[in-house]
Amino acid sequence: MEQIRGDIEKASIETEEHRRYPETDMLAERLEWFQDLKLGVIIHWGLYAEAGIVESWQLSEEDEWAREPTPWRQTIKELQRDYWQLNQTFNPVKLDAADWARKCKAAGFNYLIYTTKHHDGFNMYDTALSDYKIGGKDSPYQGSDPLKIIFEAFRQEGLATGAYYSKADWHSPYYWLADETVKGRRASYDPLEHPDIWQKYVEFVHSQIHEITHNYGKIDFLWLDAGWSGKGKEDLQMDRFVEIAREEQPELIVVDRMMGGRHENYVTPERKVPSLAELPTKPWESNIPLGNDWGYNPADQFKSSQEVIETLVNVVSKGGNLILGLGPTPEGTFTKEEDAILEELGSWLRIYGDGIYGTRKLAVIDENQGWFLTQKAIAYYGFLPVTSPWKQQLNMADLGISPEEITEVRDMKTKQPLLLIKEGENWLINLPETCPESLGCYGIQLIKGYIHPVK
Repeated sequence: MEQIRGDIEKASIETEEHRRYPETDMLAERLEWFQDLKLGVIIHWGLYAEAGIVESWQLSEEDEWAREPTPWRQTIKELQRDYWQLNQTFNPVKLDAADWARKCKAAGFNYLIYTTKHHDGFNMYDTALSDYKIGGKDSPYQGSDPLKIIFEAFRQEGLATGAYYSKADWHSPYYWLADETVKGRRASYDPLEHPDIWQKYVEFVHSQIHEITHNYGKIDFLWLDAGWSGKGKEDLQMDRFVEIAREEQPELIVVDRMMGGRHENYVTPERKVPSLAELPTKPWESNIPLGNDWGYNPADQFKSSQEVIETLVNVVSKGGNLILGLGPTPEGTFTKEEDAILEELGSWLRIYGDGIYGTRKLAVIDENQGWFLTQKAIAYYGFLPVTSPWKQQLNMADLGISPEEITEVRDMKTKQPLLLIKEGENWLINLPETCPESLGCYGIQLIKGYIHPVK
């Protein structure tokens, strides 16, 4: 899961100034809460599902990688024209927000990030600031505001909610001017040379953030994309931006991705699990799609459930959260491949979730001993991928855990104690004769306390 693509923006270099955050007790408490959640889902959904292409990136003339090996249309002008008109056919008549929420709850997700608007500027909620939206005058969709019904459904299932919002808007006449200049991911003009146009864009963005954070009930996360926009030439007055967002959401966690500083409350390695040398100093969340693309692509290749579960355990053992990407179809349903992965992930977590949720990493992590370890105040948890070689005895010293810390070891699947045997200076854990798990990882719980010799 280390694949890097052209849509991944390079993160700002973390400085001592960045490390001073969280800057308030509220944020410190909220980030502890966030780290307990461990597993979230991010839903990329919009006109790119109708096209079945790599989100909206093909619109950007400079982003040639997105049109390889075969562009959606032969010329960039045809592509942009036809893409902008997809609002006239995108009609998710099968959207069932309650079904989405039930499936995500059963899969073990604790929070949702929903795409209110990608870089293409098509609004997936009922904004009053643009008619380029689902349910707009040219849209055939006659259903309820998706943001409203999706947030309500996920809250009903007990999940925290968050809004993805792109700070760039390629459909806005204040971001991409209606001229013949080559359009890239950034504003198509120099905002310093045209401050009057740029100010109109800033006001538009601030007003949309006001809508999203004031009109849709409690929101836990504001997940901001387009990590090239927000400061420097594209100054979005981020302090004021976040002030507006927190007027009705005082406990809001803001994720100004790749920007560093006070408004990137946690960091988001994309399509990768950091190595030990790369572990962020801030709380972090690996974001990885279930397929190759974030949005729906009918030819997409999906990861196996085994890979997904191993990735979750790897991330959590290093102290991070994992957010998995779903791309619903144009009709508003999850694909059969996504449904299958969610079912298997949920089944595994119902057995082993105690060693995932609410845990923290160990002070010292050894990636070479084969087991992934997590801990809570009362116990350590060890996970061994079913793809790893199986040994019937496990030396506790190999886990880096002192036997004096442990009073009992249990099989997480059967809840039964595992025999502890002392051989010389070593304490050995007797495991089942063969691995009793067929998917994901086998797990043991090592209860903290004082160990008593076993005859």
